[in-house]
Amino acid sequence: MKKIGITGQNGFVGSHLYNTLGLHPDQFERINFERDFFDNADKLDEFVGKCDVIIHLAAMNRHPDPEIIYENNIGLVKKLIASLEKTNSKAHVLFSSSSQEENDNLYGKSKKEGRELLSEWAAKNNGKFTGMIIPNVFGPFGRPNYNSFIATFCHKLTHGEQPVIDKDSDVKLIYIGELIREIINQVESGESNKLYEVPNTSVNKVSEVLHKLETYKNLYFDNGEIPVLESNFDLNLFNTFRCYFDIKNHYPVKFTQHTDPRGAFVEVVRLGIGGQCSFSTTVQGITRGNHFHTRKIERFAVIKGKALIQLRKIDTDEVLDFYLDGSEPAYVDMPIWYTHNIKNIGEEELYTIFWINEPFDPKDADTYFLEV
Repeated sequence: MKKIGITGQNGFVGSHLYNTLGLHPDQFERINFERDFFDNADKLDEFVGKCDVIIHLAAMNRHPDPEIIYENNIGLVKKLIASLEKTNSKAHVLFSSSSQEENDNLYGKSKKEGRELLSEWAAKNNGKFTGMIIPNVFGPFGRPNYNSFIATFCHKLTHGEQPVIDKDSDVKLIYIGELIREIINQVESGESNKLYEVPNTSVNKVSEVLHKLETYKNLYFDNGEIPVLESNFDLNLFNTFRCYFDIKNHYPVKFTQHTDPRGAFVEVVRLGIGGQCSFSTTVQGITRGNHFHTRKIERFAVIKGKALIQLRKIDTDEVLDFYLDGSEPAYVDMPIWYTHNIKNIGEEELYTIFWINEPFDPKDADTYFLEV
């Protein structure tokens, strides 16, 4: 088992990496990192001394003064190197650099020089070092106006604003889940790789990305329809988009009922993709679920009885409660990385329809059990 520490553990890439490593407790032990460790040499030394692998992600991306970005990022690298030397660490150090290394800006300069400093440390101390050049990253929970133009577009479209394209160009992209797999592969290899250019997984014009997101907004955000998803990029972009909803106020979404003397008809899900639809009855007081997915799209639709659906993002304590009543049929969709459950809180059987975008495969279930 490898003991892994992540500087920048709570950042965009860091939190995804930390949570993904947590899915494999038999392979990896996560060594906790806190932001103030860089301001306390003793705490930083203690952290470094515990780690078999250190993934250095902590950095500043944006600031009105580029000199502050440069000084901050170089300063963090120098503090890490000082601690590595003081503790005589033999950890495999992985450094997150950027495709902006060759650009004429101080952020790119800070990443290139930081990588070179760590490479020199490894050469001088017989250490292991991997410098990863990473393309533009997108995915759930990125900060708008900071991490990615996709995060900015998603936030604006789901909060009543219209995105504006500053420059329409081709952008090399990698989804956060794909990047995490690349990082873990480097960890598992245990080999030094002073300059590893992480391959992008798609190339898209900014305007093409915005068009797809506007389609998701019109079909899904406004009308609940699952759009056609023709590629892995489409699925990843759609799951990213879904995570920018104001979930508290968006759900539950009530269905449109069509009634006549025979009874009522409700369309549960309209979709451009397939998947698996199932039906369940739940007796009074019973709770189903308490699991989360990292890629699957899932809808819970209550058509009879009273239910409490609960969601919690796995690295937070906030529980979102949604009360549904079959007299007004409604649904809640499950964002990825949110553990969720459904409980019968009524006095009669609860009838629920479940739809998920891929049939269950026990060899690749993408289902992780965790109490809400």
